[in-house]
Amino acid sequence: MASPTLSSFKAGQWQKQYNYRSFLPTEVNHPWLIDSEEIVQLLSDADRKLGELNAFGMLVPDVDFFIIMHITKEATLSSRIEGTQTHIGEALMKESDIGPEKRDDWDEVQNYIKAINSAIQELKHLPLSNRLLKQTHRQLLQGVRGKNKHPGEFRISQNWIGGASLADATFIPPHHDHLADLMGDLENFIHNTDIKVPHLIKIAIAHYQFETIHPFLDGNGRLGRLLITLYLVSNQVLSKPTLYLSHFFEKNKILYYDNLMIVRSKNDMHQWLKFFLVGIRETAENSIETFKKVLQLKEEIETLKIVTLGKKTVLAQLLMKELYKRPIVHASEVASLLKINITTANRLINDFIRMGILIEQTGFKRNRIFAFKKYIQLFE
Repeated sequence: MASPTLSSFKAGQWQKQYNYRSFLPTEVNHPWLIDSEEIVQLLSDADRKLGELNAFGMLVPDVDFFIIMHITKEATLSSRIEGTQTHIGEALMKESDIGPEKRDDWDEVQNYIKAINSAIQELKHLPLSNRLLKQTHRQLLQGVRGKNKHPGEFRISQNWIGGASLADATFIPPHHDHLADLMGDLENFIHNTDIKVPHLIKIAIAHYQFETIHPFLDGNGRLGRLLITLYLVSNQVLSKPTLYLSHFFEKNKILYYDNLMIVRSKNDMHQWLKFFLVGIRETAENSIETFKKVLQLKEEIETLKIVTLGKKTVLAQLLMKELYKRPIVHASEVASLLKINITTANRLINDFIRMGILIEQTGFKRNRIFAFKKYIQLFE
């Protein structure tokens, strides 16, 4: 039997329920034939940029420090798409430094950071599976908005996207009776090595299908975006978790939702794949540019500034290493991290302020907070 082409793809059908219509998507675990030269070209461009990004991931010293910042940025932006207002500078602060009015949003972003880190670690001994998605979802919603919407469990009731109710919803995903079959099919598709399509095409289809199924009552957007990175890492397309699409999706938020919807309404998988591949290429380019700027900043500080500190140079180098991991600190933290007394820590911090490496951002005389601002701005 010949493989169905992208052009002949049928997205699914609308099903009449009690007083609304839900969308039952076509299963995706079958061969796919790419019949578009434009998609082949975009795929080639995206693959090339991912290769360049991987090279940086392997060559940059202490790359895991910078990945912490990528993850924090992703958590902030992915949560912002869902309505939180926390920015990356706040996400890097301690809970005790966050005002009560911002605590809930901050908690959601911290949950997402923990969920990303945990899921990436789990990939070392657990396949990308419904089990892992449920586990990650449970962590994502623990103790925050959505905590009462069955974290870690596929829904057993109808949900919807947009609108205040089913009556005026923008889109109504499949009835929950179909979830077990649909999510089983999606898991099989992700792991089916007999389906000979490039990984970027496969994860683009998988992301579309996950968002269309909308298997959880809450958190589907964040988890669906994280699914992209988890797939690329688990299949060694990325050597390190350095690429996250939330910035591209947020910047093109209306197009993102429209291009998902056009598949369901017009069977147009081509348009979604084009949008997705452009997103991969642009995001990889931006990540490469960020790495270049980080290396430039690192070189400038380490060869032109901290070498002027004489006997304090070794301590300054140790502090710089910590600042790449946690670019917002208190003097007491510096003292603890470097195992020095508070007076020495304050003198070192003052040297860093004088050299333009750190800024004090509270304006207080006590409980002051110091930020490695130029570094943070590279990820904003």
